[in-house]
Amino acid sequence: MIAMMKRGVFLLAIVLVVVWRVATSAVDAQSPPSDSPKFEVAAVKQNRSGSNQVMIGGGAGGRYNTSNVPLRLIIRTSYQIQDFQLIGGPDWIGTDRWDIVAKAEGELPPAPPGQVGPMQLMVRSLLADRFKLVVHRETREMPIYALVLAREDKRLGPQMKESTTDCTPGARRGAPPPAPPQPGERPPCGTRLAPGNLSSGGTLLSQLATTLSNSVGRTVVDKTGLTARYDFDLKWTPDGMAAGGGLGIPGGAPGPGGPPPTDPNGPSLFAAVQEQLGLKLESQRGPVEVLVIDSVERPTEN
Repeated sequence: MIAMMKRGVFLLAIVLVVVWRVATSAVDAQSPPSDSPKFEVAAVKQNRSGSNQVMIGGGAGGRYNTSNVPLRLIIRTSYQIQDFQLIGGPDWIGTDRWDIVAKAEGELPPAPPGQVGPMQLMVRSLLADRFKLVVHRETREMPIYALVLAREDKRLGPQMKESTTDCTPGARRGAPPPAPPQPGERPPCGTRLAPGNLSSGGTLLSQLATTLSNSVGRTVVDKTGLTARYDFDLKWTPDGMAAGGGLGIPGGAPGPGGPPPTDPNGPSLFAAVQEQLGLKLESQRGPVEVLVIDSVERPTEN
């Protein structure tokens, strides 16, 4: 009798675990809540032009437009993640191109950089309504880069100096804003980024790590132990840039007042970080938050 009771308790425990896992999966699967903001009108059409030109953005009057944009990129921008953080989905989300014309009921307040605003929430609702997109977030163990000091004596590189400008939030309250940088000058508080060129003033190394993540295809975590703010200039040759290829953008040359043309024979980003900043990107493994696609469908065009 005791053995049978123990067996019954064991089976009950298994059932509870299964129920808990099913319930957890249902909670993890995310569609925008029913009360999420939505566009007043939206039109979606597949773009079959074969063009390489891509446009995505919002404008005045609560407008959101894309032209010739893969769904994968629309998902990334609306959820503000990098490509390596988007997991799953059929191949067509990266190959089919879409034109979207949508409009909110009125003006939408802009979101601060790095934060989700009404426009991103509306795009998420549109993806759920028209593409039947269902996603959930997970934390997975993945390859990352650790940003560490390159020298044992902890000396920084020649292009990196501790900042003398107070760029902490609220530090300049009541004071006039600093003059905008002249063409080619480093911003006193902020970052200017162009292909092969990164110039930053009053920047935390955790912010540098986030910026580098966009270029190396992995999460970069600041493990330098340095808490000060820094001014630095970083120049490198992006991968795949052919000699004479300018910035690797249409036209191949920088715009007026932009950074100088990139040296096609310059160092890689990894070498430049070490030689110019005295830092190093070390390959490690660590937790990375990812967005997993549970289901998605091609929409009915209109």
